[in-house]
Amino acid sequence: MNTFTFDDIVSKKDDPENYTRAEFKAAVTDEMMDKFLEISGDDNPLHRDSTFATDKGFRDRVVYGMLTASFYSRLAGVYLPGRNCILHSVESSFHAPVFVGDELTVSGFVKVKYESTRVIEVSAKIVNQDGTKVGKAKILAGFLE
Repeated sequence: MNTFTFDDIVSKKDDPENYTRAEFKAAVTDEMMDKFLEISGDDNPLHRDSTFATDKGFRDRVVYGMLTASFYSRLAGVYLPGRNCILHSVESSFHAPVFVGDELTVSGFVKVKYESTRVIEVSAKIVNQDGTKVGKAKILAGFLE
């Protein structure tokens, strides 16, 4: 777990060459899908029934978009800035479906550092194993310091 303080952070705006960034990989599993169903109660057949999903034009059942977006919480809370993070907001969008078994790379960089409020804006994205961008997000994070 990273322990960046606000003063440790360098934004891309301030230094286009040496800005603060992070990434990690995560594989989506059936167990994650089951746990997300249990927590959310979202039993839409697109996420639960392979036949339904393939009949709708997908290659298999589609991973919950919010399960995919939950990786932005890990990015902020563990990596950027890490332990000192207090998440203010996440604006996410979905660009392509994710499927069980996909290996996702979640990455982000500090786009802007707001000195007056001690908040950072992280530009984040999620890419699958084929290099397809499946989502992007704007994250605003404050600091517990």
